[in-house]
Amino acid sequence: MTPSSILLVLFAAIAVTTAAADDTLSAYEALQTFNFPMGILPKGALGYQLNEKTGDFKAFLSGSCSFSLEGSYQLRYKPTITGLISKNKLTNLTGVSVKIFFVWLNIVEVRRVDDELQFSVGIASANFPIDNFEECPQCGCGLNCANHGGNDQVRVINHDIRSSVSSI
Repeated sequence: MTPSSILLVLFAAIAVTTAAADDTLSAYEALQTFNFPMGILPKGALGYQLNEKTGDFKAFLSGSCSFSLEGSYQLRYKPTITGLISKNKLTNLTGVSVKIFFVWLNIVEVRRVDDELQFSVGIASANFPIDNFEECPQCGCGLNCANHGGNDQVRVINHDIRSSVSSI
């Protein structure tokens, strides 16, 4: 190969890589391809990694996040959420917990069954209508941000670190 043909191949590879990156889905869109609503992640997800062969999934937030929903549930997200994802099923989940009474329990599984999501903490589970997850909650104020007095709790970042990788 001549030096000019090597450069041509290199520029073509860069162009293909750049074009593929532009087609990458957001973390919210990736969830939707597995039949989950985007509202199971709070606003401000920076990106994700997905091993399409194994279903290993990681979502990245700008930091820890917590908020209340419906006045009775407190949720807490770590900066990295991991699990195994497949259609209608997210298992081996880490990084998400719910406060029930006075105890924080890890949500270990989420399943979509028809028009409901079933959240499991291992020993118990609860079902909620899928309509409850059409909107993404915001860190600090959940879905009640109009009465919160400000949006300084979270910053939505447009810069993506997301990628679809063959191995994590």
